[in-house]
Amino acid sequence: MSTTPEPDLSTWPTGRLLAVAARLVEHRWAAVLDGMGLTHAGLIALHTLRDGPLPQRTLARRCQVTDQTMSRTLDRLAKAGFVTRTPDPADARRHLTRLTARGRAVHEQAVRAEPALLGVLGEDDTFRAGLLDVITRLSADDRDQPVT
Repeated sequence: MSTTPEPDLSTWPTGRLLAVAARLVEHRWAAVLDGMGLTHAGLIALHTLRDGPLPQRTLARRCQVTDQTMSRTLDRLAKAGFVTRTPDPADARRHLTRLTARGRAVHEQAVRAEPALLGVLGEDDTFRAGLLDVITRLSADDRDQPVT
């Protein structure tokens, strides 16, 4: 019986480490959210709606997804009772999406669950600041690149 030795992670390039770490966190987070009846996309929508109702197109733009993706996400959230969609009194052609009490409660539950899930990272604000810096810099680089 042969055993495969554990990889020496210290030899991996930083990009690979980031990709593997992101995948591991995403899988754990998806399992936690699934237990609440949420998806990652649904949580982002609920988070964006926490300050008040929005039209679907505005919500999609703020969540950086297409209108079609947001429509599917909102359908799932509405079926779960987390959001409602009602006609916009200012424009009958569009609907406003708003959190229900149940949606607000599940959002708060998810927010409380995140630190326990990511407890392996500790309470290190330096780590979070570093992630924000990487995302900000790479996003700025992407905006500066010409479309080919």
